[in-house]
Amino acid sequence: MIWTRPHLLGLQDLGREEILCILDLAASFKEVSSRSIKKVPALRGRVVVNLFFEASTRTSNSFALAAKRLSADTMSFTSSGSSVSKGETLIDTARNIEAMGVDAFVVRHSASGAPHLLAKHLQCSVINAGDGCHEHPTQGLLDIFTIRETMGRIEGLRVAILGDIRHSRVARSNAWGLTKLGARVVFCGPPPLIPRGIKECMDVEISHDVDEVVESCDVLNCLRIQFERKAGNYFPSVREYAAIFGLNGERMKRARPGCIIMHPGPINRGIELTPELADGPKSVILRQVENGLAVRMAVLYLCVGASRGHAVGGDRDEGRTE
Repeated sequence: MIWTRPHLLGLQDLGREEILCILDLAASFKEVSSRSIKKVPALRGRVVVNLFFEASTRTSNSFALAAKRLSADTMSFTSSGSSVSKGETLIDTARNIEAMGVDAFVVRHSASGAPHLLAKHLQCSVINAGDGCHEHPTQGLLDIFTIRETMGRIEGLRVAILGDIRHSRVARSNAWGLTKLGARVVFCGPPPLIPRGIKECMDVEISHDVDEVVESCDVLNCLRIQFERKAGNYFPSVREYAAIFGLNGERMKRARPGCIIMHPGPINRGIELTPELADGPKSVILRQVENGLAVRMAVLYLCVGASRGHAVGGDRDEGRTE
């Protein structure tokens, strides 16, 4: 298909073919990282700004490196020490930076909908790198990419997303993307950490029985307990959570052959899953990080190309030269 969107704000708004377009292009970009010169000229002369209002390691560095692999110029912004601390609004901050000749903003913000607001007020591309508890589309895409690469398919798989669903933008993006590609998704965790009514607005199953989920699923995607969002208040103790809902070696003896373990990071080791599993043969956690680079290269290439008035995605030769 031909990609025409200048922004990536969430997977809820994308169609099946648009998701596949990103995944297929990411597969072609993954080869770039194995070259002696790890660059293509696809975004030469373009400027990409990381506009992060929340702490980040993996996502911010992955986007910065992805832009550099595409030969774009990059700039990073953090709210501490900026005019935001003096009372400047989000829109004014972004518009002032855009006036310097920016082509794309990669935005992370604690407020759900912040990237959508910027997309309405800016001329350049806006890519959502996580907004509140709403979505984290590129994390969802890299997870889906990793599942497809490892398992050979998406359709027909049963994928469990375990843990703090209430506060997780990753869970929502995964569910939107996976169900559109034909997977069955089950949210599993303590009842207080699964929002009421989520089954009605998303095509997902709900379970509170980790052992049943381990036995019946092809993919186990563990979520971090978000203590900074007071998630620890929703269960009596960390020890109890680990015993009832955490993955460990004994529990994984029930798993299907070929079952894989995922985690978006950072990991609370010994809580969501034990170190032996995080570093074990069923884990694809580091592969997720590797694939995130290719996925973000694809997203930047498609969105910035579309924002320049070009329909992109059908012919990928520009992204594969040199």
